[in-house]
Amino acid sequence: MFPFSRYLFSFVLLVLLVRLCDAGLGVIEKKVNLRITNDLATGADLNVHCKSKDDDLGIRVLAPNQFFEFRFRPNFWGTTLYFCKFWWGGESHWFDIYVEKRDTSRCDSKCWWMVGPAGPCLLDRRFGIYELCENWNDPQFEGWSKKGTGNDAARVHNDSKYLEGNEKRGK
Repeated sequence: MFPFSRYLFSFVLLVLLVRLCDAGLGVIEKKVNLRITNDLATGADLNVHCKSKDDDLGIRVLAPNQFFEFRFRPNFWGTTLYFCKFWWGGESHWFDIYVEKRDTSRCDSKCWWMVGPAGPCLLDRRFGIYELCENWNDPQFEGWSKKGTGNDAARVHNDSKYLEGNEKRGK
């Protein structure tokens, strides 16, 4: 029994050290504030249904420029994933709204997305501009995006309306 508990202790210590090296001193992850704003230019309501492996956040209906916001703490293993289905009019799409390995460096604790017909755009916290745009995860976009690593076919959203504070649209 003694050797097993020693191996278990060594394994737990190794995992903790790997997490410390990977996440710096942030062993206890800080909460992420994730916001989704309806940016449909048509004035349509945006239906949103977000989930993770463990949580179903329910269906929300967002009027134009309205947002839905939730907070969560990324898991210890660095594998946190939230995905959402979006639909309006006759359109329906889905997107991985938070992929920890992709988004930790891009949005830190403030992940704010503007969702338009072409896909979601993330607020670039360095410049206060919604210019980190992604394509939908729909099958017609397979091969255009690399899941969890960003998007090589990123778009830039140019509309300057519906901003809060100092944020601006990309050029």
